[in-house]
Amino acid sequence: MPDPPPEPAGEDLPALVAALRAANARLREVIEAKDVQLAAAGAALEAAEARFAELSERVADLERRLGKDSSTSSRPPSSDSPYKKKPRDRSLRERSGRSRGKQPGAQSSTLRQVPSPDDTVVCAPTACGRCGAGLAAARVTGVQKLQEFDITPPPPPRVTEYQVQARACGRCGAVTAGQPPPGITGRAQYGPEAHAQAANLASAHYIPVGRAAQLMGEVTGLPVSAGWMAGVRHKAAGKLEPFTDRVRVLLREAGVIYADETPARAAGHLEYVHVACTGYLTAMHTGGRSAADIDAGGVLGGYGGVIVRDGYAGYSHLTDALHAWCGAHNLRDLRDLYTFDPKGQVWARSMADLLIHANAAATAARAAGRHRLDDAELAEISAWYRGAVAKGITDNQAKRGKTARDGLRLARRFRDHQDMILRFATDLAVGFTSNQAERDVRPVKVQQRSSGGCWRTLDGLGDFAIVQS
Repeated sequence: MPDPPPEPAGEDLPALVAALRAANARLREVIEAKDVQLAAAGAALEAAEARFAELSERVADLERRLGKDSSTSSRPPSSDSPYKKKPRDRSLRERSGRSRGKQPGAQSSTLRQVPSPDDTVVCAPTACGRCGAGLAAARVTGVQKLQEFDITPPPPPRVTEYQVQARACGRCGAVTAGQPPPGITGRAQYGPEAHAQAANLASAHYIPVGRAAQLMGEVTGLPVSAGWMAGVRHKAAGKLEPFTDRVRVLLREAGVIYADETPARAAGHLEYVHVACTGYLTAMHTGGRSAADIDAGGVLGGYGGVIVRDGYAGYSHLTDALHAWCGAHNLRDLRDLYTFDPKGQVWARSMADLLIHANAAATAARAAGRHRLDDAELAEISAWYRGAVAKGITDNQAKRGKTARDGLRLARRFRDHQDMILRFATDLAVGFTSNQAERDVRPVKVQQRSSGGCWRTLDGLGDFAIVQS
């Protein structure tokens, strides 16, 4: 065992204590410096972790946006990538079981022979195919009729000259001029049939006015300008005003109206085309997205029936009407949420299954001539609905991240708007979707796309909306 260090002499103790205190002070400085470094490192680590979480959430959000298509959002099908293979279960509709192509009983457009052709050409053989003898006077043993339908070149325009005469009275000498027929005002002008064909080309076939003018000249033989073609559409819209006024009156008397809006770029600005329609009536007008713009159509303001529409909050001021939320929009939102997080958003799949089930029950009830679903069916739908909502709120309340926030927001939407979302089941007169309105307003997008992506003037957009109503 080593010997212990010798005891310091009494006179060395103060110096030793002072040295130890100095060493202790230096150690404390080192420890404090290390503590500062550790604190800085800890703060940097927390910042890095926060940044990592932020970037992870951003990447997840970008991946979710990148994965969206027309089946999981409000994007049009034309925005889907042609290079991305679409999943087999992309459509939310169930298979009808019908084969592809023309269905039995559908109207046919098969080209058929006519009994009295305009021209007949006899194709007779000149010589016998066996011995070579002439067949000019031979007996005809059979005839096969083959008819070709072709287009004749457009005839020259039919020009009618109205000679407005002035005649002097033989009694008093006064000169009296004749009157041309109503509508004949210019030295040279196009007739009503030309106007009708031009309006048809400019408004019904989704082609730009320049190409419509070119087509008019090629088909009818009348050379017209693009400006005149646009003016014809404006004239057609003006002549339709009494008709559109009557359509608005009839729409306000309908029990259920489908409403929608779509953006359209006109004169360098973004405008909106609003539509209110049924299966037989359509009224469209242009404007912004405010409540005043929606009411400017003369249909929805003060309407007391049921409005089937999407989730745009601009319709909330229409308090006189009952509202129904489009089921297709809800299914797309649910599909988007479930597709990105199938394990964490099971409630979205359950809610989508419920909506499809309830729609099938409502469709079967309408087909059977029933006016409402049974109380037991409604109770089952309501219980299923509330259960899915409760699970959606419970599963997402304790989670962090954008997906959880979106899931909680969507679950709360279903909780707060149950009556609107299930209106199609509680009132069988109400459709499941607002697809009728989307179909009626789609010509605006088709015409815009074919015309270079914009309308040259706001008046042109308004005229097109009126003519398409």
